[in-house]
Amino acid sequence: MKEQFKKFLNEEQDPKAIEKITSKLHDLLMKGEEIGYIAVQKKPAITVFPDSIVLTNKRIIICQPKNLGLSMDFTDYTWDNVAGAFVKENILGSEFSFNTNTDLSISIDYIPKIQARKIYTYAKEQLDLIKNPIVAETQIVETAQVIEEEDDLEDEVEEVEEVETEEVTNYAEIMPATTPSYTETYEPIQPAQPATGDRKLSDLSKEELFDKLQNYKKLLDNGLIMQGEYDAYKKEILSYM
Repeated sequence: MKEQFKKFLNEEQDPKAIEKITSKLHDLLMKGEEIGYIAVQKKPAITVFPDSIVLTNKRIIICQPKNLGLSMDFTDYTWDNVAGAFVKENILGSEFSFNTNTDLSISIDYIPKIQARKIYTYAKEQLDLIKNPIVAETQIVETAQVIEEEDDLEDEVEEVEEVETEEVTNYAEIMPATTPSYTETYEPIQPAQPATGDRKLSDLSKEELFDKLQNYKKLLDNGLIMQGEYDAYKKEILSYM
């Protein structure tokens, strides 16, 4: 039990007072009850038996040593019976107080300022849970949803990155390792062949044959036919002149 409450010595709580409290709290805690914070009174003069405040998720417990520390009185107030909590900082420590629904006011002074702030914050959180359970539950659910959405978004980003990496890898496998060279090949444009019913070369006059030869020469000059083709057409036309 002592090991469990070492965390409550962070704000200079009196170790002896914490030891006495923890040794007796074991039998006081209810099922499902957890300690949230323990504050210990610290008066200017030497206080052998200081009062303490224990805050759990179910109640506030006031611990007051009696009979020179041989016994202790415990007074508890459940959170649903607490109307409000307050803290007042003084020159020598702070005063923590709370009111009950029956207009009872309870206060303990000379609480170190850091400890008083901690118990005040914890008390406000517990009162909010009691007064606004739906809001508190909604906030918890929304927080969980945000965390879940962030996790889902991270998973989606990882999946997209994996897919893109796989596509790039597959594309690299398809493409050849070296840059391909391209050779452009142009097929020569064949001169228009005489349509059915056109006159044959043997039926043309010399002037018409000469004009046809000139046309082939223009095709050659414009690179539309090869030199060999031109020579063949020329030879055929000259045979009829």
